[in-house]
Amino acid sequence: MEQRAAMTDTDAAKAEILVPSAPAGPLQRVVESDGFRNFVIAVILVNAVVLGLETWDALMDRWGVVLKFLDKLALGIFVVEIGLKLVVYRLNFFKSAWNLFDATIVGIALVPAGEGLAVLRALRILRAFRLLSAIPKMRGVIQALLAAIPAMGSVIAILMLVFYVFAVMATKLFGAAFPQWFGSIGESLYSLFQIMTLESWSMGIVRPVMEEFPNAWLLFVPFILVTTFAVVNLFVAIIVNSMHEVTADDIHHQDDMIADLTTEVKELRAEIRALRNERRQPSHE
Repeated sequence: MEQRAAMTDTDAAKAEILVPSAPAGPLQRVVESDGFRNFVIAVILVNAVVLGLETWDALMDRWGVVLKFLDKLALGIFVVEIGLKLVVYRLNFFKSAWNLFDATIVGIALVPAGEGLAVLRALRILRAFRLLSAIPKMRGVIQALLAAIPAMGSVIAILMLVFYVFAVMATKLFGAAFPQWFGSIGESLYSLFQIMTLESWSMGIVRPVMEEFPNAWLLFVPFILVTTFAVVNLFVAIIVNSMHEVTADDIHHQDDMIADLTTEVKELRAEIRALRNERRQPSHE
C-alpha cells in the first residue's frame, strides 16, 4: 500500500522501470529523484547551447577556453550519471533501451577526435538527443513513433511502388528531352521526390516539361494527388493513431492504479473499523 501510494504521475510516466540489484538506498533515491533528473536536463540544455556557440569563430577566439571547459564539465557529469546508474542497477542497467541510448551517446563523445576522426567532434551535438530520454513526455512521443513503424512499413512499400512506376514512365517519356531531370531512374526518382514535396515543382520542372510535352500534366498531377495528398497523409494518420493508443494505455494504467488504491483504502477502512469494534467490546463488558 505504501509503495503504491508513494508513486506519482511522473513516476508512472517513466519509460525505464528498473529493479536495483540491491535494496533501495540513498544513492538509488538520489538517482531516481526529480531533482537529479532536472539537473541532468539542465546540463543537457546548457551543453547543447555551448556546442552551438563553439561554431562561432568570434566567440571561440574570445571565450574558447571557457566553452571547452564547460563542454568537458558536462561530459564529466554525464559520465558520473551513467556510473551512478551502473552502481545502482548493475546488470539491470542494460535492460533499459533508454539507458543504452544514453550510454552510446556519451560513449561517442569519449572517443578521441583526432584529425582522422574529426567527424566525431560534430557528433558531440548528439548529446542533445539525451533530452528524449530525460523528459518523460518526449519518451512517450518516441514510443508512439516506434509503435507506428510496423504500420508505416506497408505505407512505405506503397509509396516506393508508386515512385518506381512513375519514375519508369517519366524516364521513358521525358528522359531524352530532359536528361538533367529524367535521364535515368535515379534522376527521375529524385525529381519526383522534389515534385512530391511541392518545392519549385511547377515553375522549376513541370512547366518547362509542358512546353515541349503539353500533356505532361497528365502524369505529374495524378502523382502529386496520390503521393502528397493521399499516401503521405497516411503517415500522419498512423502516427496520430499510435499517439492515441499510447495515451489510452497510459490512462488505462492510471485507472488501474487508482482502482487498486481505492480497493486497498476500502480494505484499510474495514480493518480499522474491525479494530475499533474489538476495542469497544471489552469496555461494554
